[in-house]
Amino acid sequence: MMKHSLTLCLVFAGTLTAFSAGDRALDALMDRISPGLSEKITVVLAPAADSLDYFTVDSAVGMPRITANNRVSAATGLNHYLKHTAGVQLTWDCMNPELPSPLPLPEGAETRRTDQKLRYYLNYCTHSYSLPFADARRWQQEIDWMALHGINAPLAMTGTDAVWDATLRRLGYPEEKIDSFIAAPVYQAWWLMNNLEGEGAPMTDAQLRRQTELQKSIIAGMRELDMEPVFPGYSGMVPHDAARVLGLNAADPGLWCGFTRPAFLQPTDPAFAGIARIYYEEQKRLYGPARYYSMDPFHEGGNTEGVDLAAAARAIDGAMRQASPGSVWIIQGWGGNPRPEILDAIPADRMTVLDLNAESVPMWNTRGHRGHPWLWCMLLNFGGNEGLFGKLDYVAEAYDSARRSDTPPAGIGLTMEGINNNPVMYELVSELPWSTGRVDTRRWLRSYLESRYGGSSANIDSAWTLLAGSVYGASAANRQQGTTESVFCARPSDNPVNASTWANSEPYYDGRDVIKAASLMLSEAPRFGKSPHYIHDLVDITRQAIAEAGRMEARRFSSAASRGDSAAYRASARRFLSLIDLQDSLLATLPQFRVGSWIADARNAAATPDLADDMERDARTLITTWGPRQASETGQLHDYAHREWQGVLADFYKPRWETWFDARLDTWGSGQLPRIDFYAIEEPWARSTGGYSPEPEGDPIKAAAKALRFISGYLE
Repeated sequence: MMKHSLTLCLVFAGTLTAFSAGDRALDALMDRISPGLSEKITVVLAPAADSLDYFTVDSAVGMPRITANNRVSAATGLNHYLKHTAGVQLTWDCMNPELPSPLPLPEGAETRRTDQKLRYYLNYCTHSYSLPFADARRWQQEIDWMALHGINAPLAMTGTDAVWDATLRRLGYPEEKIDSFIAAPVYQAWWLMNNLEGEGAPMTDAQLRRQTELQKSIIAGMRELDMEPVFPGYSGMVPHDAARVLGLNAADPGLWCGFTRPAFLQPTDPAFAGIARIYYEEQKRLYGPARYYSMDPFHEGGNTEGVDLAAAARAIDGAMRQASPGSVWIIQGWGGNPRPEILDAIPADRMTVLDLNAESVPMWNTRGHRGHPWLWCMLLNFGGNEGLFGKLDYVAEAYDSARRSDTPPAGIGLTMEGINNNPVMYELVSELPWSTGRVDTRRWLRSYLESRYGGSSANIDSAWTLLAGSVYGASAANRQQGTTESVFCARPSDNPVNASTWANSEPYYDGRDVIKAASLMLSEAPRFGKSPHYIHDLVDITRQAIAEAGRMEARRFSSAASRGDSAAYRASARRFLSLIDLQDSLLATLPQFRVGSWIADARNAAATPDLADDMERDARTLITTWGPRQASETGQLHDYAHREWQGVLADFYKPRWETWFDARLDTWGSGQLPRIDFYAIEEPWARSTGGYSPEPEGDPIKAAAKALRFISGYLE
């Protein structure tokens, strides 16, 4: 067992009981990081002298010691020690690092406190873009990541499908129609945000049972580490045909990107309170009560004509508090939401607003939150797209400005649509609540590199200086949605810029700096080549470098097209296709960059073998066409969740470009551009099954060296 020193006096007997269970949880957390680690670090759980969360890192009896007021604070202190004293970093690409032996002792004592009481994690979209197929083991790893990064309020929406299944059965909704309302895991984010119904693989009884047991495991893991799960609450959503089938006074909110939205039950309908009561009873029966509930009526539009928004807000709030007295409504600040009428109808202490994209489109200093507590959130990633991106300097500046304002945030949030990318940005933001004053990002970056690679060098520092000033140097004015998208993943044209409809990518850096950074990283392979973090970053930065070369080559064939030079166009097209092949070969070397890993997870998430093909088709569809033709074309969702991954590059994106180039050259000189039904080309791949493995192929260092030799000419 871990060497514990419980310094609580008998006055805190109730707290002592809770902490004794937490000791076992922290033991288990440390031993998941490295077997036997709980025997090498002392943890003391002691109440704070004030109301602030805190941790202290020091040493006692020859061992590192972490003292903290709760389990999340203790885990955060543990992570602080590992990063800044032991030189070990825990991120998605490696949660089980090799630790130094013996563990170094801290020099003196360091205490960190935070007044940011709520530290929120996950977007609804993260559950669908990154975690729809996660099993209990993968979720435990994510929960560990949360605790180590100070998260105490994660969104826990898995298993809400079972709540709705039970609710609709009690309401007498026809059993044969329930599956057409409940969406499959890969689409549940948008179902629970009232955007669509019943899309994807059928949610059979076996699949619902799997989801239920998984959610119970997730919640237990969160609560064991002192987190407060945020549950989806009842916001008035009912099936679109509820007026006809159940006789309810439900408003038709129209379409979302070509999908039929669920209906919105009018709060004046006497059935509202009863349906909400049933929903919360079933949720509580399955998963227990919650302190926080997430509800977003009219997310991304929706017809509010004839809806008394203030009355709706009071009905939603009243039902939540009836089910769980003292609970708090968490609402997303995104687009036009929350509507002023909703904010004004709810007392400040009963609603907290997520300023969802505060690093790019802040609301707190423009429209404000009308007196409600709010969280400064970084969105960063859209669609789960691969790509280096961030506002390294501005994020630190913007968060510091918010904390020093007249309406400071009550907490912080990480609200990305997809995870497993850009760890540097998440490491920075997760440390901000525990810092005082504005963080010196360049000094912080040097510390980050030393812990990430177990040391640093002039070449590593130079590489990251280039990255910090280019891809991670987006300015305050930059409004693009996530990474500057790879044109390999764009639907072909003579002037490709973005892959997804709303990306708004801006040319804010010189791609040659990324190629130079990749070459500098490669030069340190002899020293750092055994570090998992180094290998991941070498491949990821080289991937970005190849994507930059692809953008440069696209400008060449664009120029050739504009001047009518078919020979130059043909030659440029060949080079562009060769770059796609090069990218595919590089990304084959790591499982996290292989589409086979995504597909294998999807198939393994099927509760019964007969559902595996359906789950795979959902996985393929989301990252390509996103949905059926109407959503993909009319709704413009195609390629929104594109992935620059091995397999999909060679077999989806490259054939699409080959089709374009062949047709373009065939019609050269005609004055007409090819008219291609891209959806007809894309759908067969999205609806296919089989053919991809998660197992890595090739040597990542050799593949990076080959790639960089090939693209070195783009530096000229």
